Amino acid sequence: MLMLSPAVRVFLCAQPTDMRRSFDKLAEMARSVLAQDPFSGHLFVFFNRPRDRVKILFWDRSGYCLYYKRLERGAFQLPKITGGSVEIEAAELTLILEGIDLAGATRRPRFEFAAKV
Repeated sequence: MLMLSPAVRVFLCAQPTDMRRSFDKLAEMARSVLAQDPFSGHLFVFFNRPRDRVKILFWDRSGYCLYYKRLERGAFQLPKITGGSVEIEAAELTLILEGIDLAGATRRPRFEFAAKV
């Protein structure tokens, strides 16, 4: 299980990814498809076409790290994605990896800081 800070940004790639790709090719996809800097420390999430495998790429100050998960049965349920990518929260990524469908999940109201104008 990944332990992620709520401050980390997570970018989900909409297009299916060849799972034979490794660090450099995934970093290039982060640049070209997701239009993000792969050295930023954010997480870049890639799924294959049947959505039974996921690779998560991130930079940890000394090199790239790659998290790879393969499901033995079933598929990951992804949120609706329009365009090349979508940004999700770290908690949503954890739910996806645990097999929880975000379409049926409800978010309860929480405190939001309102800046004075």
